[in-house]
Amino acid sequence: MVGSGAREHALAWSLARSPRLTELHAAPGNPGIAALGRCHPVRADDGDGLLALALTLEADLVVVGPEAPLVAGVADQLRRNGIAVFGPSAEAARIEGSKAFAKDVLRAAGVPTAETLAVARPPCVVKADGLASGKGVFVCRTGDELDAALRAVRQFEGGVVIEELLEGREVSLFAVADGRRVVLLGAAQDFKRSGDGDTGPNTGGMGAYSPVPWLEDAEALVASIHQPVVDELARRGAPFVGCLFAGLMITDDGPKVLEFNARFGDPETQVLMPRVEFDLLELLSAAAHGDLDGAAATLDGRSAVTVVLTGPDYPARSDYSGAPISGVEVAEAAGALVFHGGTAMRDGTLVTNGGRILSVSAVGSTVAEARAHAYAAAGMIDFDGLRHRTDIAADVDG
Repeated sequence: MVGSGAREHALAWSLARSPRLTELHAAPGNPGIAALGRCHPVRADDGDGLLALALTLEADLVVVGPEAPLVAGVADQLRRNGIAVFGPSAEAARIEGSKAFAKDVLRAAGVPTAETLAVARPPCVVKADGLASGKGVFVCRTGDELDAALRAVRQFEGGVVIEELLEGREVSLFAVADGRRVVLLGAAQDFKRSGDGDTGPNTGGMGAYSPVPWLEDAEALVASIHQPVVDELARRGAPFVGCLFAGLMITDDGPKVLEFNARFGDPETQVLMPRVEFDLLELLSAAAHGDLDGAAATLDGRSAVTVVLTGPDYPARSDYSGAPISGVEVAEAAGALVFHGGTAMRDGTLVTNGGRILSVSAVGSTVAEARAHAYAAAGMIDFDGLRHRTDIAADVDG
C-alpha cells in the first residue's frame, strides 16, 4: 500500500479483511496502518525505493493511493519490472494531472462537461490546471471573488482553466477499471468547504456520506461517463488501470463532469470502505491483471458518514505537528472506525502530523443514524486545536 493518509489507511483496513491476504506492507504508511501490517520508511514518490522494496518483498500487488506518484510515473516503473500495480500509468493519470488534457479526452469521448471559457468573467470557475490536492478550484460569482481566485491560483504550478459555473447537485462516483472494462464501486457526497454551511475556502475534504439517496442509476452513469473515457484512453494507447473517480454535477440538463481523478477519493474512501461487502483485494488484483470480466462490487445496504478532524489552521496550514491525541481507542471501542490521516508516533505517544489529522467513520441503518454515531465518536477524541465541521450530512434524507 503506497501512501500515508486516511485514504490509504481505509484501503489497508479493507484489504486486511481479505482471506487471500498473506502479508500487508505500506510505504511509508502511518500509525493506523502499522496496526494492520508493516510500514517501511519509503516515500510514496520514491519510485526507485518502492521498486526495491516491492522486489525485496516479492510483492504480488502494489496499490498506489495518492495522485502525485501516479502522475509522476511510479506505476510505470513498477510495471516495467514485472510487478502488478493497481494504479494508472503516467499517461493515463493525466486525466487528473492536466485539466486541459481531461477536457480533450472528454470531448473526444462525447462525455458532457463544463464548457471552457476564453475570458474570465463572473459567474465562472477558476481551476489550477495541474495537481492541487483538492484546493485548486475557486467558484467565482462576483468580480471580487474572481480577482481573489486569480491571485490564489498562482500558488499552484501549471496553467489556469476557466470554466462555466454549473448549477445542480454534486456527487463523487467511483469505478474500478482494468484498461478496458469498468465496474461501479459506489457513490459518495463530500463536503469541500472548511466551514459549516459550506463557507470558507476549499479543502481536501471535511467529511462525506454514502450512499447518496437522491442519485439515480449509478450503473447507467458509469456506462455513459466512465466507460467512454476508459475507451478513449485505450484508443490513445494509455489504458486506464485503477480507480477512476468522476466529480459530477447533476444539472437540469443531465449529468456533467466537473473533473476526473485517477485514484480513490479522500474522504470518500473512508466512507465507502465501511460499506464494502466484497473482497477488495480480489477486485483490485483482477483489475491490475486486466481481468475484471464478470467482477462486481457489492456495498452494504447501510449508510456511512465520515467526519474529518483537522488542525486549527487547516487548510491554510497542513503541518500541525506534535499535539498529543487522546481518545482514539475509546472511539473505536464505541464502534467507530478511526482512519489516520496526519498522525505520527513520538516516544510512544500518538501526535498530530499534518492538516487533516483523523477521519472518524460510522455506519447506521440511515444516514442520520450513521451521522449520530460518527459525531458521538468524534466527540471522544481530543487534541489541542481540534476542528471539524458540525453539519456533515445534516440535511440528508435516507
